Amino acid sequence: MNDTPATERDVAVLAAQLGREPRGIVAIAARCACGNPTVVHTAPRLPDGTPFPTQYYLTHPDAVSAVSTLEANGVMKQMQDRLAEEPELAAAYRAAHERYLEERYALGDVPEIHGISAGGMPDRVKCLHVLVGHALAAGPGVNPLGDEALALIKDRFDPARCTCDVLDADAAPEEPAP
Repeated sequence: MNDTPATERDVAVLAAQLGREPRGIVAIAARCACGNPTVVHTAPRLPDGTPFPTQYYLTHPDAVSAVSTLEANGVMKQMQDRLAEEPELAAAYRAAHERYLEERYALGDVPEIHGISAGGMPDRVKCLHVLVGHALAAGPGVNPLGDEALALIKDRFDPARCTCDVLDADAAPEEPAP
């Protein structure tokens, strides 16, 4: 993991990206080439007490939009079908699920979501946004379907190429968020 502390500026960028105040920020798990948040690492229990299994939340507007297009075009079903047909893919996907859970348990165990990762792992493909968020946070080779989805959207979103227009770099000071 390449988590970095969230700054006040990061929180402002996240609010602009999400259209609401971000909740349960643990850190920034992945950043755009310009330094803006792309994936936020979220606590397994939100401040209001709600269990929250999505610990790697994709926030970059271009990534979210590109992944939504994949979902609308049936890519999840294709990936789901492959899990039944390709034992090596299924095993790698299960390993991604196990790693996801280990990382979340390091933040604390929330009984209501114990054993549940996100995105449908380990047996289904339910949310590509989660899988891409996990792939960006963990790096290549950890979540095979997240990696595949990233490859499919590279013409619309590439983490090495900035397409941000969310917030002027001087809009907020660089200090850790409370």
